[in-house]
Parts: sequence; C-alpha cells; structure tokens
Amino acid sequence: MDCGPGLSGGGPSLIRYLDYPPVWLLAALGVVWLETVAVPPLLGQPFVHAVGTLVTLTGALLFGLAGWSFLRARSTIIPHQTPQHLITTGIFRISRNPIYLADVLILVGLSLRWGAVGGLLLAPLLVWVLRVRFIEPEEARILDQFGDDARAYFARTRRWL
Repeated sequence: MDCGPGLSGGGPSLIRYLDYPPVWLLAALGVVWLETVAVPPLLGQPFVHAVGTLVTLTGALLFGLAGWSFLRARSTIIPHQTPQHLITTGIFRISRNPIYLADVLILVGLSLRWGAVGGLLLAPLLVWVLRVRFIEPEEARILDQFGDDARAYFARTRRWL
C-alpha cells in the first residue's frame, strides 16, 4: 500500500523520524491537554496539584541526571543507536532506564497538575510503548555490544526502579 512520499516504500519512513520517546511523551501529553480543554478537571485539589508538581520535577531531575551521565560518558542518547559505553554509575545504578522512567513520571505529574485522569490511564500504555519500542531493542544491542558486563549490570539493576 502506497502512503505517499516518505511514508512507505522507497525512502526513509516518516514514522522512523517520529519514533522517539519524546514524541510519544508529547503525543500523550497532547491527549491529556485535550482532555483538560474538553472536560473539567477531576483531580483539582491543591494537594493533588502539589503531588503532581513534585512528580513532574522528579521526572525532570531524573532526565537531567541521566543526560549528564550520557554527556560524561560520551555515549549516545539516541534510542535507535548502539551506545559506545555501558553506563552503570550515577542514576544508572538505581535504574537501567532513568530517562524512560522520567518520561512516565512527567506524564503522571503533569496529569495530576492539570487534574486530568486521562494521563493516569495513558501511563501504562506509555510504559508498554517504551518497553516494546525502545527498551527491549536497546537491551538486545547492549547485550551484543557489552556481553557479560551487560548481563552482570542487568542482573544487579532493575529495568525501571
């Protein structure tokens, strides 16, 4: 089936350029924002707003710490590429996927801040997409690239928390 130039067939797929975790996160946040426009907030209490702020900031901090680890290691942060170094220090001692965890925390946190139940319902879907589209293929590349070191790291460090 021909979907037009750049969508299938002979050239690079448009989907390939859009298949990155921030795009998935932004799409989920877009759905949540649309909910806030169409439906009055269901979770509008000040305590929920404060918890949402804390969760969002925690996600942003995780993202920053992980990004700093990638910069220090001079390794790629691009999901579809093979990393040059196995990062096992810093925030990566606690989680093998702190950036993906950050994505989910940001979705949940902003959903709470905006009083939108939809984001809480979308969070498990985002976890699944991140696992299937990114984490599992990345783990396979890491195992190919780093062998026993990767296996030892995977054995001692959880995928999420």
